[in-house]
Amino acid sequence: MICKICNNSIDNKKFQIKEMMFGTKYEFDYIECSKCGCLQIAEIPQNIAEYYPSDFYSFKDNLLENPIKRYLRMKRNEYAYFKRGLIGKFMFNRYPPYFFDKLEKLEIDLDFKILDVGCGSGRLLYSFKALGFKNLTGIDPFIDKTVNNNEISIYKKTIHELEDSYDLIILKNVLEHTSDQLETLRKISKLLTENGISIITIPLKNEYIWSRYGVNWVQIDAPRHFFIHTLESFKVLLEDTDLEIKNLIFDSDAFQFWGSEQYKMDIPLMSENSYLINPKKSIFTKDQIKNFNEIARVLNQKKSGDQIFIVLGNKKIVSNP
Repeated sequence: MICKICNNSIDNKKFQIKEMMFGTKYEFDYIECSKCGCLQIAEIPQNIAEYYPSDFYSFKDNLLENPIKRYLRMKRNEYAYFKRGLIGKFMFNRYPPYFFDKLEKLEIDLDFKILDVGCGSGRLLYSFKALGFKNLTGIDPFIDKTVNNNEISIYKKTIHELEDSYDLIILKNVLEHTSDQLETLRKISKLLTENGISIITIPLKNEYIWSRYGVNWVQIDAPRHFFIHTLESFKVLLEDTDLEIKNLIFDSDAFQFWGSEQYKMDIPLMSENSYLINPKKSIFTKDQIKNFNEIARVLNQKKSGDQIFIVLGNKKIVSNP
């Protein structure tokens, strides 16, 4: 049992973890590295596509086609990024965005050339477009076909098929699904412009969440997540690249608690009584969810949340005088 991140083979542990998003309960072997802490699937299923819903992308398209949701999401993101608009402020306070509130301090110009890796049907790209960004590209090897829509281009490709350069490369909840992690990060480094940055969001394994929930931790998401990093294992991965961490933001929320509590009680994420599907039929009260969010806020402050927003850039070459 060799760790694919740091090559350690001493005292690694094996766990059997159930598929619980859809409740098939199929078990998969995962390895926890005793050195870097990374949790990784022992063997990626050959039929991995079967563990995603057949309407995965059309579901996103349906969300995009809802004009009210699209408008409210746009207003919320507009407030998160530009800090303007009463409707956006209301939506921001009630449904805080997971992504756009982090961009304000990164000095991302509206003319930036942006690449969204693993973009699906382009929901994030459409959100960027609504804010006024004009040079937007998405890639995903699993979409049905290439799409060109005004200022947005979406291609049925992997990142390894690209040769262009970009000011901003985004992997939003994508890296954990990626088998060739080192090669992907090296490719990102090559595609970035001189002062370009990459934003990567991933679930993060830490002592608090692992000791509390172990194999029932909702962010493992077997077998779809191949690697669930610790901060240490992610830094080990970066050592063999030209990338370095520019900023880290812990931004977990109540999901780490209510999702994991459901799994402990054998309630799948997509079941009718899941908080995700029908909050009123779930096992949680509003006060419990409020408490979960407050605990998550405190954990983020202590840098112990189970979700992280990482800003990367290429290392600066310092020449000798």
